[in-house]
Amino acid sequence: MDEYQFPSVTQLAIPFFILAMLIELWLVRTGRAKGDFSTRDTLTSLIMGTGNVVAGILLGVVSFTALLWIWQFRLFDLGLGWWVFLTAFLLDDLRYYVYHRIAHRVRWVWAEHVNHHSSQHYNLSTALRQSWTGLFTGMFVLQVPLVLLGFHPAVIAFVFGFNLVWQFWIHTETVGKMWWPIELVFNTPSHHRVHHATNPRYLDANYAGTLIIWDRMFGTFVDELAEDAPRYGIVRNIGTYNPVKVAFHEWVGMLKDSAQPGLTIGERLNYLFQPPGWSHDGSRETSQTIKAAYVKRNPGEAGKPGLPPAG
Repeated sequence: MDEYQFPSVTQLAIPFFILAMLIELWLVRTGRAKGDFSTRDTLTSLIMGTGNVVAGILLGVVSFTALLWIWQFRLFDLGLGWWVFLTAFLLDDLRYYVYHRIAHRVRWVWAEHVNHHSSQHYNLSTALRQSWTGLFTGMFVLQVPLVLLGFHPAVIAFVFGFNLVWQFWIHTETVGKMWWPIELVFNTPSHHRVHHATNPRYLDANYAGTLIIWDRMFGTFVDELAEDAPRYGIVRNIGTYNPVKVAFHEWVGMLKDSAQPGLTIGERLNYLFQPPGWSHDGSRETSQTIKAAYVKRNPGEAGKPGLPPAG
């Protein structure tokens, strides 16, 4: 097993994270760059990031052990050649796209992911606002096909660290649109600002981790428009800096909804697995109904990227 011992990329990057946040804060505070900070909001994000690390230490062993058990059933053993790491990175980036898309379309997974979107600010500290409850969604099963194909769980964990480091620096307003070949292939601050925005056209778009090509391929790419500046947060902002509430508010809300009296079993399950905003009586808004209402108010926008056709 010693050959599968790799350093933690994200832990090695912590000094870079700290330095980058300080530089961004200095640039914004001195008016040298665009951006917005709130002390309480930033502190909440840092606490959420710390909690994510602790949860990873305490609970990450569960998913990793499960994947190690599955390793015995692998179809191949691809080894540790350079091409294995490159292929693992590409396939795991696609796996992340799938996970991320599910996280926005299935409330059970949204319950752990929503906290990352809960800040109404968009700066490098927002990147650290991570889940404490990811294990409970069971989404690590998306890594099973990679293990069965012959990528060791330690290899997958190692390459995903580079994905996470990439995703850190794109949480900023200080960087505008970049050179077009980079914007074409990679997830950039511009693309990810779209993902964090609540503007109707931007909802459920740009799920990429490192490579934006997945969104372009699967029809979920929306470009950032100067005339529709991103507004950050979630559709119904929670209005709290309490990290415990940030971490668990959607789990509590989801379970309360599914436990309402008088519902059928199907309705209870729908509160768990339908998209966020689904309700048995249609009294709430999903991203799709928000988009449709926006187009109804602005018929000239119908059919544009991120928006449905008229009618």
